[in-house]
Amino acid sequence: MTIRFKNHRQDTFYQKLQQEVNLALQTDDYLAKAKRLLWLKLAFYSLIFCGSYVFLLHHPTQSFFSLLINYIILGWSGILLAFNAAHDAAHGTFSRQRWVNQLIYHLTFNLQGVNAYLWKIRHISSHHLFPNVDGCDADIDDNFLIKLSPSKPPLRFHRYQHLYATILYLFYTLHWILIKDFIYLFKKDLANLKDQRHSIGQILALLGWKIFYFSYMLGLPIVVGYSASQIFVVFVIMHFVISLFFVWTLIISHLTMETQFHLADDHGVLPYDYATHQLTVSLDYHPTSPLANWIFGGFNSHAAHHLFPNLPHTTYVRVSQIIKTVTTKYNYPYNELPIGQAIVSHYRFLKTIGQA
Repeated sequence: MTIRFKNHRQDTFYQKLQQEVNLALQTDDYLAKAKRLLWLKLAFYSLIFCGSYVFLLHHPTQSFFSLLINYIILGWSGILLAFNAAHDAAHGTFSRQRWVNQLIYHLTFNLQGVNAYLWKIRHISSHHLFPNVDGCDADIDDNFLIKLSPSKPPLRFHRYQHLYATILYLFYTLHWILIKDFIYLFKKDLANLKDQRHSIGQILALLGWKIFYFSYMLGLPIVVGYSASQIFVVFVIMHFVISLFFVWTLIISHLTMETQFHLADDHGVLPYDYATHQLTVSLDYHPTSPLANWIFGGFNSHAAHHLFPNLPHTTYVRVSQIIKTVTTKYNYPYNELPIGQAIVSHYRFLKTIGQA
């Protein structure tokens, strides 16, 4: 059955919103400035990432604590590089030249050990089409240990998921690098993605990037003089830290008490039109803060991202303000919380649907 949004032909909300955003982007050459800022952020986070790695290789006698901080900075800057560059490049916002976006995306994303090719398929061809819709959103499907959708049948241990979720979150990036990518590589059906097939070239590229990641993150530091045990320990701790940062700043965008999960009727029609659906399934935190935008790369402005995915995230401070104004005028839903409250809301969400 084909899933589709309800058609609100007489509703002028989305049209008005697009008009206001287009006008704002043309004012004071705002869009051009936002694109320049995007390149500046790419350079900024690349400099921190590369600088921390160069420091690592040139100071093999540093203390364990210093080495741990070095690795955490390296891993954290890599995550922020993915937030602020790879994600935008996946949506083609850096350049009109497709190869430029592809180069930035694959380089900055694969350097973090996770496969860019497989993630883009799930993100663009599944999650962005129908977020928070069972069977259509790969981000909430196919999860055994944690129930992420209210309509999924619960298992007995899900009633405790709000208690053990944080322990699982610690292993998120390691699981993605070592296990998840390979599951998705050989899984033919996932949510709305059916009969998936990947070329030999893509399989070899995945293996090549994995080898490269572990070579530069583990192998080369040992070669220059660090002990293998120290490198392994700080590598694992680094992943614990960046996993919690990654999960806590992303999962609250769709999985909280405030966000909704919609089911299609017998004809495959969802209860809302496209724009209203995106608003009801998304939650923003500090969406109009330039500092939050600089750090989180627009993931904190998730309504803006889902409504305008082809705009640079550096426009979302202004776009989010417009969304808040227009939704208020039209009495449309809009979800926003401070980040701390959003994280608490996520755990309440886990408890609620786990015990339902």
